Amino acid sequence: MATGQLFSKTTQALFYNFKQLPIQRMLDFDFLCGRETPSVAGIINPGSEGFQKLFFGQEEIAIPVHSAIEAACAAHPTADVFINFASYRSAAASSMAALKQPTVRVVAIIAEGVPESDTKQLIAYARANNKVVIGPATVGGIQAGAFKIGDTAGTIDNIIQCKLYRPGSVGFVSKSGGMSNELYNSIARVTDGIYEGIAIGGDVFPGSTLSDHVLRFNNIPQIKMMVVLGELGGRDEYSLVEALKQGKINKPVVAWVSGTCARLFKSEVQFGHAGAKSGGELESAQAKNEALRDAGAVVPTSYEAFEGAIKETFDKLVEEGKTTPVKEITPPQIPEDLNSAIKSGKVRAPTHIISTISDDRGEEPTYAGVPMSSIVEQGLGVGDVISLLWFKRSLPRYCTRFIEICIMLCADHGPCVSGAHNTIVTARAGKDLVSSLVSGLLTIGPRFGGAIDDAARYFKDAYDRGLTPYEFVESMKKKGIRVPGIGHRIKRGDNRDKRVELLQEFSRANFPSVKYMEYAVEVETYTLSKSNNLVLNVDGAIGSLFLDLLAGSGMFTKQEIDEIVGIGYLNGLFVLARSIGLIGHTFDQKRLKQPLYRHPWEDVLYTK
Repeated sequence: MATGQLFSKTTQALFYNFKQLPIQRMLDFDFLCGRETPSVAGIINPGSEGFQKLFFGQEEIAIPVHSAIEAACAAHPTADVFINFASYRSAAASSMAALKQPTVRVVAIIAEGVPESDTKQLIAYARANNKVVIGPATVGGIQAGAFKIGDTAGTIDNIIQCKLYRPGSVGFVSKSGGMSNELYNSIARVTDGIYEGIAIGGDVFPGSTLSDHVLRFNNIPQIKMMVVLGELGGRDEYSLVEALKQGKINKPVVAWVSGTCARLFKSEVQFGHAGAKSGGELESAQAKNEALRDAGAVVPTSYEAFEGAIKETFDKLVEEGKTTPVKEITPPQIPEDLNSAIKSGKVRAPTHIISTISDDRGEEPTYAGVPMSSIVEQGLGVGDVISLLWFKRSLPRYCTRFIEICIMLCADHGPCVSGAHNTIVTARAGKDLVSSLVSGLLTIGPRFGGAIDDAARYFKDAYDRGLTPYEFVESMKKKGIRVPGIGHRIKRGDNRDKRVELLQEFSRANFPSVKYMEYAVEVETYTLSKSNNLVLNVDGAIGSLFLDLLAGSGMFTKQEIDEIVGIGYLNGLFVLARSIGLIGHTFDQKRLKQPLYRHPWEDVLYTK
């Protein structure tokens, strides 16, 4: 593997299995380092395509999302690092697919627990094809001031604390990602910082070894010394011992193998990583530390002395003129995300939507403050839900029952009315449910089902002003306005609408007052004297009775009643009810497999 530098300031990666936080951290690191282009060229999310919005400094950018590794590599031929955030179940297969792409040079496998047999196959393929695998069970790696993998080095604050926004003179390699963060900090305190850091991963068979990276560091001119943190278990450190003995490394190596406390336990102890388990004396931390010391590495007497040994080695290099500490620079300020700034109290931002009828932020959704479970447990119905969501209060049972009756009576009026006709034609054209429903709803207006609000508005105004039915009807006639809620194409004075009769019977039996409805009946009496089809229709009945509901319940002010009528609440009741029937007509046509509708010629008057 030896070769040299893995990453640079122009390195770009493909990120497999979208995770927003690690990608955003990579982009924030790019901005901190002064990169001109984002280090993430593309995202691979099996089954998805498009773009993902993220931030590159102050600028919002769109990173392409690809559904397949091959497509991503073809679209981004300069992206030679593959960062794999797949689970341990699929990490091996996706990593092998990436290694087989000619454009991919480095694969980092984040998942731990990848089957060892799969890992061995990945290692063999990578070595045979001169490619590099970092991991499995790794946090990744970083080249200070240039490029980092995923969550390496943690937060921006930690990166700044560790001076990773610009290159130092130290090459660092460890098995542990968590301990890497500790050592980045220690190294920054006593040297000019990291040039490159790699966490090879804690599994039994890492894709690349400690010695692989130390030998590589040895070939990078900017790296003046190496720091190695091993751990008990396995024999990886002995390959480094051999390299030191054979003179393959000509730069100072400061090393420590963690796990010396294992001897305090009577039986074999499994530490955090799968590979951190001593399988004999040679795999103990003490034996490895002694072997490294004998081979020429600087090995302290304890982990507590590790930082001091690093400092001493670096100071000696400076003294001998073999390195000049890198000059410190001031990194740019990373713009803070709005959400975190709001949480910390640094900024305040206006909301974009106001909602007073429901809330989904707690344990369960609430309707006007009433938990959904409470609605079900109390045996409340659709009328009660409407009262909460539309009127923001729990109306008496007679009110919610009236609402339910209105919905039942207005759910459908046969296939010939304009709304149903439109829905049927649309459904037979092969359109989906929503399109068929909407085509029917769009016919609702002043001439079809949309007169409830107008009926309520005019009846209320006339009654409140004390107009007689004669004065009301004749004033409307002078204005050229038909009385809303009066008149029917089929029903007559001697053939009343059964729906109207049912509503009147219920309201007279249950409402405290029906003054508006009785006024509407008086108006009907006058209009019937003019024509037998000018009967009170269902729009007029619902409109006048809703006025009685609002006024008689004692739960609404005059201003609230005027607002409810003005906004269009009552027409909303017809829209809700008729949607049931229109959906039914859609399903009916599709169930019957009806063909495309074409209106018959004989039903059209063709004229000039």
